[in-house]
Amino acid sequence: MIRPVLFALALSVAASTAAAQSPDSVEIDLSNFRFTPATITLHHGQPYVLHLVNKAGGGHDFVSKGFFAAATVEPRDRAALSKGGVSLDGGQSIDIHLTAPAPGRYEAHCSHFLHSSFGMTGAIVVD
Repeated sequence: MIRPVLFALALSVAASTAAAQSPDSVEIDLSNFRFTPATITLHHGQPYVLHLVNKAGGGHDFVSKGFFAAATVEPRDRAALSKGGVSLDGGQSIDIHLTAPAPGRYEAHCSHFLHSSFGMTGAIVVD
């Protein structure tokens, strides 16, 4: 009788531990001259999947040099980062798995010519 109870308890603990370690997914839409949401709030030390979606027909990027330099990006996704950001062709999406860095405000922008001037800017706030 004790073995089945202990086995059930062990399964319950394993399931709750796995659920606690699942990263939250945060979708960031890149469209003509805006990021949606413009401000993203993350919690220090928590795992996340940034799901970047370019909803425009042309290319955009999501550059946040300070954030990506400070975050712990999983090795499988490091190759997608270049010059502190992620470039996406029109209609493309990508997932970046990472752990949020130290608390702070990290600015983000699209580095394509004049895009940030037209409002394609945002911020990542880590608390």
